[in-house]
Formats: sequence, structure tokens, C-alpha cells
Amino acid sequence: MSGRTLQASSFTMITTNQQVAELADILLQQKEIAVDLEMDSLHHYQEKVCLIQVSTRSQNWLIDPLACRDLSPLAAPLGDPALLVVMHGSDYDIRSLHRDFGIVVSNLFDTMIASRFLGITEFGLAALLNARFGIELDKKYQKADWSKRPLSREMSAYAVADTSDLLPLYDQLQGELLHKNRLEWCLEECRLVCQARVNEKEGPLYLYCKGAGKLKGRSLAILEELLQLRDALSRELDRPPFKVLSAETLMEIAEVRPRSIHDLSGIKGMTPGQTGRHGAGLLAAVMRGLELPEDKLPHFPQTRRSEVTERTKERIKNLKSWRQHFSGTYALDPGVLAPNWLLEEVAELSGAEITELDTITDMRQWQKQLFGGDLINVLAQN
Repeated sequence: MSGRTLQASSFTMITTNQQVAELADILLQQKEIAVDLEMDSLHHYQEKVCLIQVSTRSQNWLIDPLACRDLSPLAAPLGDPALLVVMHGSDYDIRSLHRDFGIVVSNLFDTMIASRFLGITEFGLAALLNARFGIELDKKYQKADWSKRPLSREMSAYAVADTSDLLPLYDQLQGELLHKNRLEWCLEECRLVCQARVNEKEGPLYLYCKGAGKLKGRSLAILEELLQLRDALSRELDRPPFKVLSAETLMEIAEVRPRSIHDLSGIKGMTPGQTGRHGAGLLAAVMRGLELPEDKLPHFPQTRRSEVTERTKERIKNLKSWRQHFSGTYALDPGVLAPNWLLEEVAELSGAEITELDTITDMRQWQKQLFGGDLINVLAQN
């Protein structure tokens, strides 16, 4: 295999609504296309899709949503059940297409999901293309600000490389899944990914702050004030919240409760620049939290878990033992075959009838068909 440079794939840049409509007509004539997105979540407060890459077996396009505002014509080809859309690690791209443009993908093949069902441990796109085609992808622009214009030739080449070889990769993976009788597993997962949507945040910001659950009343109230301040600053500065102040730093401020700039400067993670720019605001936020009446202090909602019986614990142990053996037989990661949450729900079933598996909402059909009987047999042992 010989390596190939990123500049090897030519492309057409789409920057007008008319070009989008013309491209949509071309795509509707295809049987399969490859698609990828680039976003700016690491650089701006409000994330948005900044580039859409599309490839057929002979052509590549880069669609600039910042230049052509009407992408509605793309809804027809991407939503056509007869047109296969090949993507890699598509979950968040599917969500973003719907969030920004109302576009729904109907017929998906995700090469990352396919790779995992084949037992491939290095399932990143760069690793797959290198292993199978000798193509080396440069990760230089992985965290670039894709909202900047104009795009450099290097950035454009990087973007095209994410889709220009996806269809040949699909050919190989699809064939291998067929050979192993696992294609339907992959397609079922892909159908579920097509339903993924971005969930809007509701309620206090501390609900979305990692580690906040360990804080109690007063400290939680201070944390909420700090998070609200950070959110306002992030919006004003048009920067992601984590680039303004880290959650870890805000957590420590909430617990230490500094009363002066001197106290604040001693907080782990606070730089002199942050103290100078935001110190007064942070101290004011701390005071607001301290002054909140006792009867209005928040409480982090605790997930009530039913007590696990000894019988259930034994069942989980037996199910994990079965999984270890079964996954070895299929050369698959145990978590891909049957994740822990599934085994825990199976262990809670009251009887040993296979129809009970239908009560587990997120259990896949391929799982029921492949090893549903095995699960019931394990349960029957105790």
C-alpha cells in the first residue's frame, strides 16, 4: 500500500443557494453518498455546523452553510430511504443536521459502528483508512475553528479526506459484516442513531456540571450563581464556557467561598488574568449564593435506586461470566455485545420467560435473537 497526501482529492466548493439546489438534484441520482460535518464547538458559545462534506464515488463537494443559508434542498436526498448515507461516528452529526437545518437522515451506514461489530479495536477513521488503504490523515485541523473564512487549501483538503474514501471503506466493512452474519446488527443500530436529537438544557445549570452532585445546599447555590455568571460571560465573549472558567475551578470556589480578591487568587486554576477580569463578578456571585434564604437552597436530585437483592447480584455475576465467554466466541468487546446496563435490567426480570425481554425498552432485536435464550437460561440457574 502506498500513502496518499490530502491534496490528492479534488472538490467543488458550494457557496450559493443555487449550487445547493443543483447538488441536491445530483445526489438524488445516487445510490450511496458519504457525508461528514465540521463544527466550531471549541471556539464559540453557540455551536453551529460550519462545513458539510459530501462525496460520491467520483466527486467531492464542500458545502459552506455560512455562505449559503438555505440548505433545505439537501433534506430530500439525505432523507431519501433509497439513498444510503455513509458516515463515521455519526451520532452528533445526525443531531446537528437536525438542530441547525431540520434535516433528517433516513438510511444510514456508520462505519464506526460497523467496525466495532467486526471486533476492530482501532476504529477511528484515521486508523481504519491507514490500515486498509495506506492513507495517512493529518489530524492538524481536528480542533480548528471551522467558522473562519476563507478556508485554507490545507483545511479544505483535510475536510475532503473525511469523506473521499468512506464509500470504499463501506464496501469492505459491509462485505465483512455480511460474511459474519452481522450486517443486520449494524443496520439496526444505525436506524436508532437516525432518531438522535439534541436535547435542550432545562432547569438549573448545576444539573449539567460534572461533580455537582456531591455539593450540598449552600455550596450548590453558590455554584449555580457562578455557572450563571460564566454562561453570561461566555455568551458576551462568544467563547465556550470551559474556555472562560473551568468547571473544576468554579466547584472549588463554591466550596471554599472566597470573600476577597486575595482569597480568590489562591483558588486552584484561577490565573492572574482571570482574577483581574472576572474577580469582582465571581465574588459577587459567591455573595448572592451566601445570601440566599435557607428555605430556598437547592438540592441536587438524587436518583433513587431500588436496593439490589443478593439474588440479583448473583444473577449479574452469572450474566457477566456468560458475557465474557460469549464475547470471546465472537471476538467482540463485551460492552458492544451486551453493555452492563442491559445485564442489570435482565437480572431484575421476575421470571424466566423469553417474552420478558420485550419489557426492556432499549434492548436490540439482534441481541434478543442472538442470545436472548442464553440470558433466560442463565436466569433460570438461580
